[in-house]
Amino acid sequence: MEVKVVNISGKETGAKVQLPDAIFAVEPNDHAIYLDVKQYLANQRQGTHKSKQRNEIAGSTRKLYKQKGTGGARAGSIKSPLFNGGGRIFGPQPRDYSFKLNKKLKALARKSALSYKAKDNNIMVLEDFTFDSVKTKSYLKLVNDLNLADQKTLLVLPSDNSTIYLSSRNIKSAKVVTAAQLNTYDVLNAGTLILTTETVKTLEEAFAK
Repeated sequence: MEVKVVNISGKETGAKVQLPDAIFAVEPNDHAIYLDVKQYLANQRQGTHKSKQRNEIAGSTRKLYKQKGTGGARAGSIKSPLFNGGGRIFGPQPRDYSFKLNKKLKALARKSALSYKAKDNNIMVLEDFTFDSVKTKSYLKLVNDLNLADQKTLLVLPSDNSTIYLSSRNIKSAKVVTAAQLNTYDVLNAGTLILTTETVKTLEEAFAK
């Protein structure tokens, strides 16, 4: 698949880049995408939820009233889950929600997501660029010039570039990652995927390994 290369002003440079079919034109596997997104979201959970059981409640363990003759149910201490302020039955406990997936399945999920983006023509390729200094308005100008101000965008860089990353950090609808950080969830969550010419080469080398 051939895509025209544009500059940061949104104008065509006359160059074209070939998106590898092995990455951007595979048969999408929806189940692989589902598992990878599920893992990503599960790994974001802190799992620190906690409620107190009856043995953790501060209070007296005195038997409230005698066992027989009251005409009501037998009651132990005030820490019983049946009383207001008592322990909670089967309440949430700290746990780890993360789980593992095979590397090949995760790679298939990423390629499937990229193929969906390519199929829907939601991939834009920029010539390699950088900013002179960290300024949010520089990134806003870039997005406006590309006519993507009303969309969620994901810019994938070939390697770390703190100037571009910090310039985009305060923009809610924009996200910047490196090719090594690219994941299925971010690709699907973005309206338009922005790559650079060098990023395409980096992705091709990464998936070839």
